[in-house]
Amino acid sequence: MTDSVTLNVIATVDSPYKEKFAIPRQPGIVSAAQGQLRLKGSANNIELVRGLEQFSHIWLLFVFHGTQAQGWKPLVRPPRLGGNKKLGVLATRSTFRPNPIGMSVVKLDRIEHQLTAHKESQVVLHISELDLLDGTPIVDIKPYVPYADIIEDAHGGYAHQQPSNDIHIIFTDASATIIEENLTSYPTLRLLIEQVLSQDPRPAYKQQSTDDKIYGMTLHEFNIQWQFDGGDIIKVLSVEVSKG
Repeated sequence: MTDSVTLNVIATVDSPYKEKFAIPRQPGIVSAAQGQLRLKGSANNIELVRGLEQFSHIWLLFVFHGTQAQGWKPLVRPPRLGGNKKLGVLATRSTFRPNPIGMSVVKLDRIEHQLTAHKESQVVLHISELDLLDGTPIVDIKPYVPYADIIEDAHGGYAHQQPSNDIHIIFTDASATIIEENLTSYPTLRLLIEQVLSQDPRPAYKQQSTDDKIYGMTLHEFNIQWQFDGGDIIKVLSVEVSKG
């Protein structure tokens, strides 16, 4: 036995979420979120995924690379509890963990075997319903097996049910126009924005208070500004192509 192990990155994620803010707190919540897994190194071999197309969903084991450098603490404040109560980190799905390993189940839409511009082979898994930051390193992929992975009488503690937010999303004329102009390249952009914002991505302590702050988030190549416009209405103020 040793005190450490070495893992190889077998794929990286291309995701619409370019920053940590506004990423859904669980997978499957935002169906319009689409991305790709690009196998790499010795794992970039079509033989590794032979038969995987039979499964509708897959498990991804990954590294929380966006928060890894910040370390971890034994107690954290889960957003589900309003950020007001501390629990042991291993009793939560916090990204700040003793080992920065996460797991996520995503929908497998299709597998593609591409030839790059340099005539190199590239295996791409097209996925959706993801909750992963762009560039996330993947260390393993496993098929989702319903009879084993669904436990009918499981108890979810403080997170037994998905939180419900009765939030309505409206768009200014200017933001709706930009979305319409980019419809060919990003046909689900409006739905993606609506689904992300309907989860209220603000910090938990903000969600129970009056808040007129203008927030920003980046999805795909777009900078999006939005604000609460009344108790249960979010107004998308602007959608602009990122200059970065």
